[in-house]
Amino acid sequence: MAGNTLGGTFTMAEGLTVNRMGYGAMQLAGPGVFGPPKDRDEAIAVLRTAVELGVDHIDTADFYGPHVTNELIREALSPYGEDVHIVTKVGAVRDEHGGWPHARSPEQLRQQVESNLRTLGVDVLDVVNLRVGGGPDGHSPVPGSLAEPFGALAEMREQGLIKHLGVSVVDEEQVREAQSIAPVVTVQNWYNIAHRGDEPLIAWLAEQGISYVPFWPLGGFNPIQSDTLDTVAKELGTLPQAVALAWLLRQSPNILLIPGTSSVAHLRENVAAASLELPEDALATLDGIGA
Repeated sequence: MAGNTLGGTFTMAEGLTVNRMGYGAMQLAGPGVFGPPKDRDEAIAVLRTAVELGVDHIDTADFYGPHVTNELIREALSPYGEDVHIVTKVGAVRDEHGGWPHARSPEQLRQQVESNLRTLGVDVLDVVNLRVGGGPDGHSPVPGSLAEPFGALAEMREQGLIKHLGVSVVDEEQVREAQSIAPVVTVQNWYNIAHRGDEPLIAWLAEQGISYVPFWPLGGFNPIQSDTLDTVAKELGTLPQAVALAWLLRQSPNILLIPGTSSVAHLRENVAAASLELPEDALATLDGIGA
């Protein structure tokens, strides 16, 4: 499928151009992103169908499962073609209760990078994001220096274990600090129609040619906001998720999407959202959600 049907393309770095509609593998793991999938065959089919549809940007993490999504990606897609780019993240592990404790010491990060290499079955990782924040809601930046952990990843990049680096759940000051250590090719934060605090950051990153990857496209909506989104979707004869994704693609050319699903049917709906046209009146209504 031609790339322009997937929202166009964006060049994250030299030799790393991806379609703007990607895929996030988190939902392939079991409930609570813990343990194996309910339907392994469907999970494998989702990954293979995504690539067949032209998705070339797959987001994962070795702490999904743990290890589950990476192992599924390896089973479904290895050996990887040159047109498949896998972005993973480090900075957390899973405990026996399914929690997500931080793990950001240089030694812990090296262990995570090496584990990602093993479970994905590669010699070098395309992109590694350092997950930094969390906060009370689990999704927001927490001020503070990231120099030590990002510096450890930069060292592994110099050693040839990682091609490119990014950061996740960060504020602008933390991005600037990371940039002073090594090139940053992507930022992954919480942003959607209802949660729009990162708009200045997105614009600043766009000026520098750095991609921005929003997660949780329907997260944090109040009932009124959800009702408004549902109404727009009904008027357009489509689904709320499709509208939310199409809106995100309209906001800035550096926005890359990674909607997740464990269903082939839902995957096809998400990919189709890249071609959804939003009329000006619908855009005005949607913009009002976050006003």
